[in-house]
Amino acid sequence: MLLDHFFPSESAVVTDTILLPFRECLPLAPDEISRALARSSPSSAPGPDAIPNSVWTRVHRVAPHLIYDLLAPLVTYGSHPLTRKSADAIVLDKPGKPSYDSPSCSRVIVLLQTFYKILERIMNSRLSSVARATGLLNPHQCGSLAGLSASDAVTTLTHEVKTLQMAGRKVSKLFLDIKGGFDNVNPSTLCGMLRAKGVNPYLVSWTRSFLSGRSCRLLYQGSPKVFAPVSVGTLQGSPVSPLLFVIYVSRLHSKIPQGLKLSYVDDFCLTASSASYRGNI
Repeated sequence: MLLDHFFPSESAVVTDTILLPFRECLPLAPDEISRALARSSPSSAPGPDAIPNSVWTRVHRVAPHLIYDLLAPLVTYGSHPLTRKSADAIVLDKPGKPSYDSPSCSRVIVLLQTFYKILERIMNSRLSSVARATGLLNPHQCGSLAGLSASDAVTTLTHEVKTLQMAGRKVSKLFLDIKGGFDNVNPSTLCGMLRAKGVNPYLVSWTRSFLSGRSCRLLYQGSPKVFAPVSVGTLQGSPVSPLLFVIYVSRLHSKIPQGLKLSYVDDFCLTASSASYRGNI
């Protein structure tokens, strides 16, 4: 029940078994690794490998070529290793529920293997720059993007309301949440969006490889501790997952009628203004 709720099943994405290097790939730079490690929290809980981020920071300090030699080919070939796509999912009860018979009364904290989160941070930085330049992101999207925080969303929201009220209009807002948003990202659809915007093929290939062939084991009291396949969705524990999700839902902005459409990751806000609240409804 928990697997069906948090990791919906769908036809698996087929990936190429023979990898070829991408000629137009931007080579991995040593300073990208240093910046990614600097953003890694030493207190973050590790995944199935049980190796904390602090170990890789020390390794890079002693032998900086080692991490580079392991990650550089993955960038060139646009691939994420199949043996490193497993994750632990800690199942926690939501407090204050009268009954815990339903999976919706639980939440899952996903813990990924720390070494490849270095690469995920690097790809997140690269894809973020490309997404802004190619229009993959809507100007009214906040959260999971550098320089666009919750404060920016609140300021924009407040400014819009006061501007409309000063013009003598009645203002109404509808707040929406995408239920199970991260769990239902379709890899094929997402990669199709990237290709349509002319994103470099190596980034598209890596994204497809990163999202496909994943597995996860649920950890709770009495759990069997066996890995189960995850065929759809992007795991929230990854540094690149929030950006991929924001790109995935960006088209929702263009599907909504006129008016301010503001979003913060999976939370959307719609604004309507007219001479009366009834008109807004």
